[in-house]
Amino acid sequence: MVALILLMLFPATSYTQALAAPGGGGWQVQSVEWVRDHGGAPLVNTIENWWYSRQAPSTGSPTPGSIPQLPAGGAKQLPGATAPTGLAPLAGSPPLPGEGRWVPGRTDPSGAPAIYTTFVRPDPSHPSVVAGVSWIRTGDTTAHLVAGLQQPGGSGWADGARVPAADVPSLVATFNSGWKFRDIDGGFYLDGRTASPLRNGEASVVIDDQGRVTVGQWGRDVTMGPHVRAVRQNLGLVIDQGKPVPGLADNGNGRWGSSHNQLQFTWRSGLGTDAQGNLLYVAGNGLTLRTLADAMVQAGIQRGMELDIHSRMVDFASWQPGPAGSLTPTKLLPDIPVPADRYLSPDQRDFFYLTLR
Repeated sequence: MVALILLMLFPATSYTQALAAPGGGGWQVQSVEWVRDHGGAPLVNTIENWWYSRQAPSTGSPTPGSIPQLPAGGAKQLPGATAPTGLAPLAGSPPLPGEGRWVPGRTDPSGAPAIYTTFVRPDPSHPSVVAGVSWIRTGDTTAHLVAGLQQPGGSGWADGARVPAADVPSLVATFNSGWKFRDIDGGFYLDGRTASPLRNGEASVVIDDQGRVTVGQWGRDVTMGPHVRAVRQNLGLVIDQGKPVPGLADNGNGRWGSSHNQLQFTWRSGLGTDAQGNLLYVAGNGLTLRTLADAMVQAGIQRGMELDIHSRMVDFASWQPGPAGSLTPTKLLPDIPVPADRYLSPDQRDFFYLTLR
């Protein structure tokens, strides 16, 4: 009886501690992650593949709550500011108000927008699917990678798993990073410290000591050097030379996660750079790996990678000055199911944020 009680007490205590941990994305996410961490990953993968692959999005119009609202009076372009090229609406379907039209966000000291946002519909078979897109001018912003409380692991990381208070007034954007390291072969490097080994061939977000960011394949497009400050790897590239890479529909050798993961209709996010080196983030619900890639190409990404997937793991907020010196975050898509200011508090997962130069 004592042995039985002890066997029951350990998982109960561990699960309670997991639920009580800060910044975990909600009890649902923490519960699933606890099962994964205690030998249940194959079961979770099987259930997710069965569930999400059968949750095909509607073939009708998007729900009103999934479409970003345009600013009052419409989006206005500032004189002399260069904007990204407008994106074509979904072929064969009447365009939605604002679809593919860039909305300027926070401006740099010269008055030019450092960030623009819009939305597209990348799936002709499911026109209800909406993907949000953010374009960020690399020359106007400084990129930062922050280690979370549990990912990538270890203690003593700088910034306390949150956006440092000193950087909050200059925030332009905050957004999620990639998968947990137990599920990928890629690595994590920050400020001279390696938490997980960097591997050739893996898709990588690389930030240099000037805060410039790029995305590429490690060992081919990007490598370690004296000016590299941060590297976050996640699976393989999904966009190369402006096109989806071959094999996305098959996911051979588990290049993009467990078998059939690529077929799940779920929240997905991706990051890449355009031909001029500007940063683009893309995310939406009801996306397969291929339709995420299609949205990334539609947005103008030349080289890009998938970031995290599933509800409460995908989040992007742009930040704008408000009255009396306040700063207001706005979700890229209104139905992103996490608070817009998530990363102002300590979080379990690593993440990125961008500040004005």
